[in-house]
Amino acid sequence: MKEGFDHYNTDKKQPPRTIKTVKFDLKNGHQYIFKSPEGVFAYGKVDRASTILVENCVVSAQDRVLDIGSGFGMVGITLKREYPDISLFMSDVNTRAVTFSKINARDNNVQADVRKGDLYEPWKDMEFDVILSNPPMAAGKSVWEKIVLEAPTYLALGGSLQVVAFHNKGGSRIEGIMRQVFGNCTALVKSGGIRVYLSRKA
Repeated sequence: MKEGFDHYNTDKKQPPRTIKTVKFDLKNGHQYIFKSPEGVFAYGKVDRASTILVENCVVSAQDRVLDIGSGFGMVGITLKREYPDISLFMSDVNTRAVTFSKINARDNNVQADVRKGDLYEPWKDMEFDVILSNPPMAAGKSVWEKIVLEAPTYLALGGSLQVVAFHNKGGSRIEGIMRQVFGNCTALVKSGGIRVYLSRKA
């Protein structure tokens, strides 16, 4: 199985046999350290798409930011450190991912509301200013399509959904659905085939 598919469809509840330490260096010179357990995307590394999302997403002070499918928490935790006034929310379907998002938040002195659940299920009746996603493309269209289709329900007026993907490996389809659902979609960055797409709730 591909790692993304396995992560999404297998709820790993047992402690990991191996944990790697990952260092993440931003262009501004800030460095963050995370624990990365086996069985959680992306094991033992900071994947390139997530790096591009962190470095190019649009976030403002005091935004309520949801990192959906947080993995071990790199995206949300880094943004909270860079923008201390945001309110951070993270969730994942994988028990182990949730556990290590909490561990990494604690180790990086970050306050976050971390919950376990399938996509938006943990966030009923809540509203966010920014929803961020590096969607599990290998898990199938039904998963990443649901992230886009249901996003307006959980976004405040003027809020944005920001998704990172390889344009030629499903990203173009995500862009099309975002444009269809929101009536707008902008590519914030194009880098080596990876794009960050932003749609805003009008």
